[in-house]
Amino acid sequence: MDQETVIFVRRWFSGPRAGSGVVRSFAVMSSILAFAVALLSGTHAAVASRHEFTPQQSDAIRQIVRDYLIKNPEVILEAIEALKAKDQASTEARSRQTIAARRAEIFEDPESPIAGNAQGDVSIVEFFDYRCPYCKKVHSTIQALLRDDKMIRFIYKDWPILGPPSVYASRAALAARSQQKYVEFHAALMETRGSLDEAAVMSAAKSVGLDVDRLKRDMEAQAAKLKGIFARNDELARELGISGTPAFVVGDVVIRGAADLESLKGVVAEFRRRGPRSTRPAPAVQ
Repeated sequence: MDQETVIFVRRWFSGPRAGSGVVRSFAVMSSILAFAVALLSGTHAAVASRHEFTPQQSDAIRQIVRDYLIKNPEVILEAIEALKAKDQASTEARSRQTIAARRAEIFEDPESPIAGNAQGDVSIVEFFDYRCPYCKKVHSTIQALLRDDKMIRFIYKDWPILGPPSVYASRAALAARSQQKYVEFHAALMETRGSLDEAAVMSAAKSVGLDVDRLKRDMEAQAAKLKGIFARNDELARELGISGTPAFVVGDVVIRGAADLESLKGVVAEFRRRGPRSTRPAPAVQ
């Protein structure tokens, strides 16, 4: 490789750049990846500043890249962290936009059951799956939160994403609204351990006083409606940047994962400090 090219490549990786720390590492790593993609793909066309490299020059550049990464392995980790931060910021921005645009669907959907205080000053929305172990784990946290704070309006978004048994359980839970038993049945399903097959679901239904035969009839009669609810919840969750359960929406904040009690209380307190952002409460649905 000629001296001019060597100087050019080395400056590409180690020359002055705007900023420092993670920003600089991200820029350096981006440069390395640009070279790597072009060279490893077998393309020897101009990969930077209109330089065209021969196969021999490409081999030399590959060696420079390798040497750089061996001597500066922290660059990779820093670049990964920078990419994560950038992706997180993008996801949060998209979530806020979705909340602003679809507030009524999130906080006022009459098909979403409500617990706690229907006229509360803070609304919390949970996307959950009855077979999700983390949802089951956070259930007791939610119950404690509602006991400690009588001004929370808690909204359930059934999002059965873990297979047919999850769908069956959510169908049964939502059909239980016809008997005014959703909240009690929801708790029983969350507290059920082991397999959540049809027998377990109906056993939980019976334990909270549901007429099981009527429940089964309501599940069949409401099948198309329930399918539509699940589809809407799925589409809404994905627009909010939610990829798994449980997840919560409070004001303009999305919390992903099984948050602990103090974290949830902190978000609620911050919401109250900033002032209400949700619109009028929807009618309570049991």
